[in-house]
Formats: sequence, structure tokens, C-alpha cells
Amino acid sequence: MARVAVVGGGTSGLGTALLLGRRGHTVTLFEQDAREAGEELDRDFFDWHRPRVPQADQPHSLLAPVRTVLRADAPDVYEDLLARGAREYHDFDWFGEHPPRRPGDEDLVTLRTRRIVLEAALSAAVRREPGVEVRRGRQVSGLTFEEGRPARVTGVRVGDRTFPADLVVDASGRRSRVPDWLVAAGCRPPVVESHRAGIAYLCRWYRLRADGPREPGRVKTGSAAAFALAGVFPSDNNVFAANIVLATDDPTRGALTDPAVFEAAARLFPACDAWLGLDPEPQSDVLAMAGLDNRWTALVDDEGPVATGLVGVGDSLIHTNPTFGHGVALGLLAAQHVATHADRLVADPVHHHNWSVTALRPWFDEQAAADRAAAERLAEGAPPTDRRAAARAVCAFEDPVVMRARAQVRHLVRTADDAYGTEEVERHVTAWLAAHPEYEPAHDGPTRAQWEAVLPA
Repeated sequence: MARVAVVGGGTSGLGTALLLGRRGHTVTLFEQDAREAGEELDRDFFDWHRPRVPQADQPHSLLAPVRTVLRADAPDVYEDLLARGAREYHDFDWFGEHPPRRPGDEDLVTLRTRRIVLEAALSAAVRREPGVEVRRGRQVSGLTFEEGRPARVTGVRVGDRTFPADLVVDASGRRSRVPDWLVAAGCRPPVVESHRAGIAYLCRWYRLRADGPREPGRVKTGSAAAFALAGVFPSDNNVFAANIVLATDDPTRGALTDPAVFEAAARLFPACDAWLGLDPEPQSDVLAMAGLDNRWTALVDDEGPVATGLVGVGDSLIHTNPTFGHGVALGLLAAQHVATHADRLVADPVHHHNWSVTALRPWFDEQAAADRAAAERLAEGAPPTDRRAAARAVCAFEDPVVMRARAQVRHLVRTADDAYGTEEVERHVTAWLAAHPEYEPAHDGPTRAQWEAVLPA
């Protein structure tokens, strides 16, 4: 069994520490923030200023891998999530009655919850785990090395103290300092691939009133205009977020930080209007997030590992723009892999790299390609031009076969080409188009003139 140091106490770090501890490894987790997600979820969510974790107060939908990893390796955490208010939503729930089940359908489930609920459940489980020690308020300041070709990471430094480890897991996020520490120690630099997203997010949180309706009924949670996307994230404990996405250089972006302007703009989109029409109670200001990229960081290059005794998980390994909500799911999949193979990874980090390339890299590539296309589309303000792709998106909400393919892509089961490219899906989309000969791609959101009419002059 290995001594493992985990750097970073977000969802990926907590998940990695927990799963390692449950496999008998001795784990020390270092987190520079002294505060811990606890029992007062609303206080922790709305009042905890976390500038190093800008995604913490943005909306999340936890995709199927989160549920499958937890149910397999930490069922108590999963039950705790549900007890704290997280809700299961199966993609076939849209139809009311599910179609005949096929293998794998049972896993196409989203957990509707705020990220803080998952953090609280993981933190509570980590506290119960005897083999895991958490050192909060302790910022790792560097790594320790043993000379060699390649050098071996032998632990971490915290101030003037060193903590030996057989394996160090970098879970410190997209601002990880590990690449700089490696270069300073004379190691080859990690291989970093980065693509700017060019997209900005704005959201505001609301709570449904106790004496009002619970939800608006059968309404899609997403809408689109030529220049913006908008949607609703139903969450835990009657809380939901309204969300607007637009190009970072859109000249109207700054005005949306005014809550009244944001709400007026959001109500131009049917998805948001249906929820805001329930007269919910605002719970937050407008929260913005931008400056995002898609970044892949490999600790292995053409010559092999840049160092041994070190692996990455979460955003330190793969950071994707949150449009598709992949982050937590990919982080827990990497955590599970590290925990399962920790003894081997001590000397052979290439094994983790090869797994990551096979299991995670396809989703990075899809996100980067989708972001390039979305940024161009939003910047140009042009209507959709691919009639068949647009029809497929509409057809999914009428045809369970196409919805299944959509869900498999969304939940990281199959790539888009694989899921949508089957003869069965193609046949169903063709039949839908034949039944709707007048169909032309269109947006359900506002025109640019309608948008600008609600913004300050």
C-alpha cells in the first residue's frame, strides 16, 4: 500500500483521497482554504467567497459518471447526496413513460444539485475515513525530488516542512503550480494544449416559493438565440439557476450584471421565462465567469514521463469549458482510476496517461471543437445552417431513440459521431424530417433587436 499526498481539496481531490483511503492507502490531503463545506449548504454556497474556484457558485448538472462512480465505490456518499436534496433526473423522464429498456439506459441519470452539496457529502465521508488525514489551511509550496532520469517526486513541501509520499496526486485545479515546480527542478515541462473558449457565463440563483408551484411542468431547460444561449438548472432544495451564455466580446455583456437587466433578458428565452414566471425568490446577485479555456496537461511527452511519482486528476489534468458540464464527471473518473491503480502508478505514471488519452481525451477534443463552433456562431449571430443536425436536436424531444443517443453523448457514454451515426438513429431522423417537410432551423430565443430593447440605452 502507498503513502499518497493529494494536493487540492475540491471535488476531484476529495474523491481521490476518499477512494484511495477505501482501498487501504494512507492519504494526506492538503487544501489551502481553511473552510470546509458543511451542514449549512445555503450559507456555504451563497456566502463563501472562493476566487480560486470561480465555478463553485455557477450551476452544475452532475452527469451519469458521477452517479456510477459513487454508487460503485462510495454508496454512502451517494445516499448522503440524495438526503441533502440532490435529485435524480433520467433523460427519458421528459416523456413521462419510459420506452422499453435497453442495456445501459438505467445509467442515463443526471443529479440535479449544486456543487456544494457534493462537496459537503464528500467532505463528510473523508472525515469518517480512518486512512485519510485532511490538512486544511495548508498551502503546498513545492515538491520534493529524488534525482534520476526522470526525476522522482518524493513528497510535498508545506512551508518549512516536508511530507514524504510514494505518490503525489495533483488535484489543485486549472491554476496548478505543479508544472512550474517541475521545470524549476530541472524536469522537462509538461505538455500543455490550450484552446480559448471565447464564451462568458452569467447566472442568477432563485428559490421556488414554499406556497407556490414546484416546477413549471414539461418545459425544455434550454433555449437559444443567434447570439446567446440561455437555460435553467433545476437544483436541490427548490433552488434553480437561470443562466445566459454569450461571446466574451459581446458589447451587451456588461449590462447583464445588473439583476433587473439580467432577468429581463433571461425572460426573452422560453426556458428561463417558464421558471421566472413562477415568481421565485432571488437568492444571489448576477454571478459572472469568463476567461475560460479548454486545457489538456500531460505529464508524459515523447520521451516518457517528465517525472515519476506524480499524476494529475480533475482540472489539473483536463479542464473543459463548462458548457457540457463534464468537469466533475471527468474528475471522479480519474479519481477512480488513480485509486484503483495507485500501486502501479507509483513507478509507472504512463499507465495513467495512456488511460487518460483513451478514456478522457475524446471528450476534451469534442468540447474544444464545439467551443470553436459556438464562439463563431455567437459572434456572427447567424441562424443554424445544418438542417439535419438542427432537426436531430428537435426530434430528440419527440423520439426516444434519438433521445437515447442524445443522452449517451451528454453522459459521456458515446461520442457524438458514434451515437448519432447509427443506422437506427439516422432512420428515425429521416422519418421525422419526412413528417415535417416544412421544417427549417430556427431559434426559440429573441432577435437581436428584441434583446437590445430590454438593455439600457
